[in-house]
Amino acid sequence: MLGLLGPNGAGKTTAVRILTTLLKPDGGSARVAGLDVTREPARVREQIGLAGQYAAVDENLSGAENLEMVGRLYHLGRRASRQRAAELLEDFGLADAGRRLVRTYSGGMRRRLDLAAALVARPPILFLDEPTTGLDLRSRITLWEALEALVTRGTTVLLTTQYLGEADRLAHRIAVVDHGIVIAEGTPDELKRRVGGDRLEIHLADGAGAGAAAEALRALGDGAPAAVTDGVDVFLELTGRAPADEEGEDT
Repeated sequence: MLGLLGPNGAGKTTAVRILTTLLKPDGGSARVAGLDVTREPARVREQIGLAGQYAAVDENLSGAENLEMVGRLYHLGRRASRQRAAELLEDFGLADAGRRLVRTYSGGMRRRLDLAAALVARPPILFLDEPTTGLDLRSRITLWEALEALVTRGTTVLLTTQYLGEADRLAHRIAVVDHGIVIAEGTPDELKRRVGGDRLEIHLADGAGAGAAAEALRALGDGAPAAVTDGVDVFLELTGRAPADEEGEDT
């Protein structure tokens, strides 16, 4: 699972829309499952599932009918669609509510149903755009457990979120985005060490020298320095700590 972390307006949803072929990029290129999202959109869509920020379910149908409808749209056939719907309702703890109209569902139940709908065709890659926004803690934890089970069974997930704790728990790697630019990337532990430990920040008069500056500072830290913000700043985690001041506090 890759977590895409960032504030509102950072570009997370735009990235997901491009990767899921819902939005054409202004430039550059992107591949999903080895397929170019611009040149091979139909083949990309065969490999992915998507659950957006808002549950895309029909309130006038039951939970089971929603999933069966998705199965029919994927040409699974009536019997296979019904069987798959029953499996997913059980997996997501909705079996008892499967015949109820979705308008009677809580927000957490709708989100779980929406996630189940994205999995009807068993896609190898799943995109989730802030799936737990607005949910209470209990519903959020239930959804987390469902996602962890999916990844254990082999599904690759790209998850966008604003919640640090959510990314820390679920993601194997995290990319932090701000104004459309990746400003930090690594495992949760790597990012926490980088933020929580000592850091040397160098402001360069000439951004073109960022690479050389990063290389010169490499020996000071236990990780590779990173040139960011168009090569203007170099961030570095230091291996040692500054000496304590006279009052015994770290400076």
